[in-house]
Amino acid sequence: MRRSFYRLDCSVLSALLDLLKQRGYSLLGPQVCGNAIRWKPLEQLADLPAGLTARLAPSEYRLQDGTNGGFFQHPGGLDSIKPILHPPRQTITTIRKAGDQLEVVQETPPSIKRAFLGIPACELAAVAALDRVLLQNGEADEVYSANRSEAFFIAVHCTHSAPTCFCASMGTGPRARTGFDIALTERLDGEHPEFLAEAGSSLGTRFLEEANAPPAPPEWARQSNEATQRAAEGQTRKVNRQAVREVIENTFDHPRWEQTAKRCLSCGNCTSSCPTCFCVNYEEQSSLDLSVAQRVRVWDSCFTHSFSYIHGGSIRLTPKSRFRQWVSHKLARWHDQFGVTGCVGCGRCIVWCPAGIDITEEFAVLEQAASPLITAGGSPHGH
Repeated sequence: MRRSFYRLDCSVLSALLDLLKQRGYSLLGPQVCGNAIRWKPLEQLADLPAGLTARLAPSEYRLQDGTNGGFFQHPGGLDSIKPILHPPRQTITTIRKAGDQLEVVQETPPSIKRAFLGIPACELAAVAALDRVLLQNGEADEVYSANRSEAFFIAVHCTHSAPTCFCASMGTGPRARTGFDIALTERLDGEHPEFLAEAGSSLGTRFLEEANAPPAPPEWARQSNEATQRAAEGQTRKVNRQAVREVIENTFDHPRWEQTAKRCLSCGNCTSSCPTCFCVNYEEQSSLDLSVAQRVRVWDSCFTHSFSYIHGGSIRLTPKSRFRQWVSHKLARWHDQFGVTGCVGCGRCIVWCPAGIDITEEFAVLEQAASPLITAGGSPHGH
């Protein structure tokens, strides 16, 4: 579809949010929760973290005052929207005993209309990746489908990059290209924020028209592109995504895996914070009087010892093997399975690793080691 551009001040943006609520959408947006920015139910624009940003570094996240009063000048928050679309804990089946009778209830969640305000480009790419895994990879996941089917996405093009961002090298940002209903570029030239709104779907266009959003000045679209390009050029971390498969295949036995594994705590923070990690396990639970039993689905992590357990024991017994599995799958094997990258360059795994392990630094070491083999056309190990 041909993109249309609109000019939104705070009153028009508020009117847009009111329209969404009138149409039955539950609003969610980034808000301060404790000492972090998280996705929470949104009532009004004043709930957004105006004037706040965050200092991000390996194993560091600190909220701090920004240099302006913008609503969306903070980098990615504590969590992505993955826990909302793909909950960390979900009851699948409940069995109740009443006398000699058993009642079996399949806990299929109802579809929920949610509107997300302020999604960065990397998170939209993560949603697209989860769509490939949980909707388009054979039988659709009922829980994810129910949470995803009526989602309305209002993206925000990033005009500033955090030190831990590397979305530009992954081709997933800072500018959102697809997957949104409306995309905003925040402008801070005047006393109050204004927004360039770009319609990405017919539904997005309809809401902008109903909110009486006026057309944007012609130069705003060009200025938006220039701002996101500067944000991309300002990123210092990167991964050579064109070389990832060959690098991983040619460094299976490289000593770097063991060196980094000595720092890894196998805590699973990286998989929990990653917006595309999707693995789950199932637990059977019952009440003390045995009148109720439930099957519950919970997030799992490939960093746990039990994750690779089959009859006879676990396959990946060491932190080295588990760390190598995660990096290899995230950067390379996703392409083989799903045709898209498993890493969107959001940098959350860098921030939330208590040991400060940086996936871009690890890849740079491996890429340097693999370069002579790749240049010489060396054969991969085939593991």
